[in-house]
Amino acid sequence: MPIEVPRDRRGEFELQIVPKHARHIAGFDEAVISLYAKGLTTGEIQAHLAEIYQTEVSKDLISRITDQVIDELKIWQNRPLDRVYPVMLIDAIHVKIKEGQVTNRPIYVVVGINCQGERDVLGLWVGTGGEGAKQWMSVLTELKNRGVADVLIACCDGLKGLPEAINEVWPLATVQQCVVHLVRASLRYAARGHWGAITKALRTVYTAPTVEAAQDRFDEFEQTWGAKYPAIIRLWRSSWEQFTPFLAFPPDIRKVIYTTNAVESLNARFRQATRRRGHFPSEQAALKVLYLVIRTPQRNRSNVTGRTHGWKQALNTLVMFYGDRISHN
Repeated sequence: MPIEVPRDRRGEFELQIVPKHARHIAGFDEAVISLYAKGLTTGEIQAHLAEIYQTEVSKDLISRITDQVIDELKIWQNRPLDRVYPVMLIDAIHVKIKEGQVTNRPIYVVVGINCQGERDVLGLWVGTGGEGAKQWMSVLTELKNRGVADVLIACCDGLKGLPEAINEVWPLATVQQCVVHLVRASLRYAARGHWGAITKALRTVYTAPTVEAAQDRFDEFEQTWGAKYPAIIRLWRSSWEQFTPFLAFPPDIRKVIYTTNAVESLNARFRQATRRRGHFPSEQAALKVLYLVIRTPQRNRSNVTGRTHGWKQALNTLVMFYGDRISHN
């Protein structure tokens, strides 16, 4: 049987899997970075590549490949920001970092909604473990130095020292405590069998039409549950000034600012990427993984970056409340 072997005497054939003069398989670096962003450790990536490509890849090579994003991370972390953010969402996630010994360290996450209604992660900062005003002043001052001159509404979860730091950096900002965090914190003091009744009663408080109505409904809640769970009453009384600001707004604004859930959904992806690692060898290693999570949007899912639903209606209401502070931007 005659066989005609194709010839490429002029060298026109381009290899697809291993291109000419290439040191790695095509798309190899991208594949490693994608696996790293999904939460796999360098050891797990090494085992996966050995199974797929039947080749031994060192952990050091995998680390060098993922280190390619460090320069990109630095540029992203220092990029200039918008002058005004109508809404800013602030939260924290804790990860284990080994520096001498393994410690539980907070990483602060700030998400801004700009005047066009687009959400963006403004930055990530590794804390020392103390969530006082001094720590927050450093984070917020950095945002101001990057161009954020004004924030209309800052929504946070009641972290110690944060409201004071916000008003020090942006004196005109309205500080709103996340209602969902407040309800969750309340349930820590209650027996599980009472959770349903307590959340139903608290819902009547934070859905009240006015501050006065919310106060009346909370008084009723206190009469029912105060004797059994005085810690819940104390929690709400101490948070009342930061809880009530959103009650001055109509429903379209309340939906945007009453919770930091946009950050919570991102934190869920952060936890998925960090859970399998146990701990990180350095702050930079932790930030590298979290940045890759931000950089990799999920298909067919709501991502933290993107447009805010119903923003046009909310924007019109914000202009009525804040006037030139937003209309000039």
